[in-house]
Amino acid sequence: MTTTEMPVVSECTVTGCSYNHDGCHAFAITVSGENGSADCATFIPLARKGGLPRVMAQVGACSRSDCLHNQDLECTAAGGVRVAPGEGGHASNCMTYTRG
Repeated sequence: MTTTEMPVVSECTVTGCSYNHDGCHAFAITVSGENGSADCATFIPLARKGGLPRVMAQVGACSRSDCLHNQDLECTAAGGVRVAPGEGGHASNCMTYTRG
């Protein structure tokens, strides 16, 4: 995988994120977190919507080195990643995260 082949954000159901309006409009997201959760660190809880004019979000970085899809801190998930509301106080989580 090269840097031009980053996985896309195939789905985001986080309604409270400024980048999500009918899909993720961020250019790239960062997946982070600890203690078992894989958080979308790009989450911004503002009423104002932002991002690019069309949906094209990719996974730009992943610091969850314990994920099965993480190779040298780059996401290799085939078919993209899904982001959903988090549990336990986390605003949004990468649902494709698989402890490896």
